[in-house]
Amino acid sequence: MTAIEAEAAGEAALTEPTVTAVAADAVGRDRTVAVVGTGTMGQGIAQVALVAGHRVRLYDALPGRAEEAAGAIAARLDRLVAKGRMDPAARDAARERLHSAAGLDDLADAALVVEAVVERLDAKQELFTALEKTVSDGCLLATNTSSLSVTAIAGALRVPGRFVGLHFFNPAPLLPLVEVVSGFATDEQAAVRAYETAKAWGKTPVRCADTPGFIVNRVARPFYAEALRIHEERGADPATIDAVLRESGGFRMGPFELTDLIGQDVNEAVTRSVWESFHQDPKFTPSLAQRRLVESGRLGRKTGRGWFSYAEGATPPEPRTAPPAEAPRKITVRGDLGPANSLVGLFEEAGLTVRRKSGAGYITLPGGARLCLADGETSAEYYGQEIIYFDLALDYARATRIALSADAETVSSESLREAIGLFQAVGKQVSVIGDVPGMIVARTVAMLADVAADAVARGVASEEDIDIAMRLGVNYPAGPLEWASAVGFQRICDMLGELHTRYPTGRYAPSLGTVRRACGENGRKRERGERAESAENAGSGDSR
Repeated sequence: MTAIEAEAAGEAALTEPTVTAVAADAVGRDRTVAVVGTGTMGQGIAQVALVAGHRVRLYDALPGRAEEAAGAIAARLDRLVAKGRMDPAARDAARERLHSAAGLDDLADAALVVEAVVERLDAKQELFTALEKTVSDGCLLATNTSSLSVTAIAGALRVPGRFVGLHFFNPAPLLPLVEVVSGFATDEQAAVRAYETAKAWGKTPVRCADTPGFIVNRVARPFYAEALRIHEERGADPATIDAVLRESGGFRMGPFELTDLIGQDVNEAVTRSVWESFHQDPKFTPSLAQRRLVESGRLGRKTGRGWFSYAEGATPPEPRTAPPAEAPRKITVRGDLGPANSLVGLFEEAGLTVRRKSGAGYITLPGGARLCLADGETSAEYYGQEIIYFDLALDYARATRIALSADAETVSSESLREAIGLFQAVGKQVSVIGDVPGMIVARTVAMLADVAADAVARGVASEEDIDIAMRLGVNYPAGPLEWASAVGFQRICDMLGELHTRYPTGRYAPSLGTVRRACGENGRKRERGERAESAENAGSGDSR
């Protein structure tokens, strides 16, 4: 299921991998790799191993399917040659190494068996129990499951230590990421061997523990969930939310158009599976709006209608965009704008007069309204003060759209037009959304970072591997932990705390991993401050 999401989010970035040198721990290229299950994913994995130089044997329980798969793989190799991506001699040698197997006994010499059969625990357990009777005890056994427990599949095995998860993303020959999953009983040597083998095949492997969703399916949930929640709160329509996340957040696709491409039923099933596997943790609560969409049969592009219509001649909905407004001639920046500091230079380059004064980090407009970076509060809470919020951007210089939010009863239309004109003056389209806490990009990034920080704290994967997985697996513009570090974990933690105050369900309560990172930032700041003070005192002493 994640494979479809990865393909949809990253289809524009697909490239052929480069096979690398074989490390001592990897399965040697002179050894046989077997693939059981010859659907789309099985064929893709077999092609990867074949191009890497292995003998490959294909097996499928359905008669004739393995032979058909071998023919399909050979045809794909022909297309690579036609496109100049493969040498004809290499193609011919690869075809000589590709064989179909009539039964499991034909896989006896395999050094690695990768399974890609139906996602049913009983079917996988039965298969691997039979394989153990055929292959040697030194053979590495791997499942490509995306939703089942690696530990549970291995539970029926005589030698569970040699069993790992090798979760490829679809299409396997093109997408670089492989999640190498260690079950509860997996030996470290087996995990290292799987990792090094995937690396030798030209892939980018990441290590993770056997928890629901592994890395990508787990960490990606807030990207969809927060957009759905904002829509349910009537904060913004789907087209506007998509546009803001693309044009301000830097994501390749918005969550509504992406789930329409994936299939609403598929995406909702992944979310529900993760939620139920985590014993209905509120951080992964499914969306009622998406459930109703699935129940109505509006599954996305495959049915002609999802969040948007795909009927012939249908016009894609436009995001809500504010009409042109006059820009203020001068503004006052009070204090540090944090991750939005680069806006000051943009305003100055646009010819605006920018005065700088001390303050809590906001912009004062000529009419007296305050323009503040989204922080988890709402404009309506400041009765008697005009507070307008603007959303987070991945890169304010490159962003083409900015979202603003304001309470209609406490903020005048004149002040809102000043804020709109200010951002239009620096070349941004402006979407005015409802007065929702945290807005769109800021809220999404905060939740992605929190789930990622929690995964690191629980030992699911390293910080580096999580960021790599999210960039390569679903084409995020930045790893969630990398992005949160740039924004500041204290800011993330504070925003989540404000959201938790307004939604006291536990969904937005900062995880311990996030809290610790925020405390670490504060400790480093205090340490730098103490060093600076010490140096200043030392300098004063020298001068005397």
